[in-house]
Amino acid sequence: MLLNVKQDFCLAGPGYLLNHSVGRPLKSTEQAFKQAFFAPWQESGREPWGQWLGVIDNFTAALASLFNGQPQDFCPQVNLSSALTKLVMSLDRLNRDGAVVLMSEIDFPSMGFALKKALPASCELRFIPKGLDVTDPNVWDAHICADVDLVFVSHAYSNTGQQAPLAQIIPLARERGCLSLVDVAQSAGILPLDLAKLQPDFMIGSSVKWLCSGPGAAYLWVNPAILPQCQPQDVGWFSHENPFEFDIHDFRYHPTALRFWGGTPSIAPYAIAAHSIHYFANIGSQAMREHNLQLMESVVQTLEHELVSPWEADKRSGTLILQFGERQAPIMAALAAANISVDARSLGIRVSPHIYNDEADIAKLLEVIKAHR
Repeated sequence: MLLNVKQDFCLAGPGYLLNHSVGRPLKSTEQAFKQAFFAPWQESGREPWGQWLGVIDNFTAALASLFNGQPQDFCPQVNLSSALTKLVMSLDRLNRDGAVVLMSEIDFPSMGFALKKALPASCELRFIPKGLDVTDPNVWDAHICADVDLVFVSHAYSNTGQQAPLAQIIPLARERGCLSLVDVAQSAGILPLDLAKLQPDFMIGSSVKWLCSGPGAAYLWVNPAILPQCQPQDVGWFSHENPFEFDIHDFRYHPTALRFWGGTPSIAPYAIAAHSIHYFANIGSQAMREHNLQLMESVVQTLEHELVSPWEADKRSGTLILQFGERQAPIMAALAAANISVDARSLGIRVSPHIYNDEADIAKLLEVIKAHR
């Protein structure tokens, strides 16, 4: 059964299907932001940090609810690249000669850039070739070797519409003595992920896409079993066990994932994100995924010959990729003229239905495409 929440969101057209890029805001977000960020600043003669730091607690609590984790295991970050850099620089295992990090050639390039610069020159970035099927557990089995120190895996791949088989990859990495890091930038909120059950070593993510929270509210999660091994190098006073101790000669790591926090934190992005993530956590990722798959199915059945992303539902991300060959440019122009928001990458047109999309949105999309194929 499809969800009926369209009225909760700010929508400016008949078919916003760019949720793999930027999700639409809730109508209630502006007021929630004013209450959490501006009210403590504008309406009191006291400094607002007490209330502002409560915003961060609300943000980590929302993430814990969404991912079935614990709030103290999450740490705010400005973006995924910064989170990844901080994580890998904190681990002695990755900063020795000859360390090996495994990732795919179709991972988001920023992740490769960050790893290359953050790790010693002697570290090998080993890639699963882009021609191989990252939805196939056997591909990962063949590449997760005994000499791999860290397996970097994207839960969803933005340009191919594929979903990685985390339920097979993470236990395999654990069995072979590898650390595991999951990137949920393209999956958070639309693909269910249970941290208590999956138990990777690390997770990084953002809130701008399916979580409809705008930019700037990224996060990292650290498995408490691995936390004692993490010695962040990029620190600040909020990485300290007691940020308000103010002894320049005595630094002690915060006992939780907040040791990765750094200097004076931003508050505004997390005020927005906490409100939005609580909304989605209350609905639940499973319900959102079922809605997404139901809307996808009409497109898959109608355009089966143009579908280049996975046919099987358990191998799909939240995004379908459609390739129309020489008709691609006219179809994109026709969709834009109809105020239907999609985009195109190397493999084809990306279509990502969210919970505020409905059957009418998909019908309009298909109507325009059929008229111009």
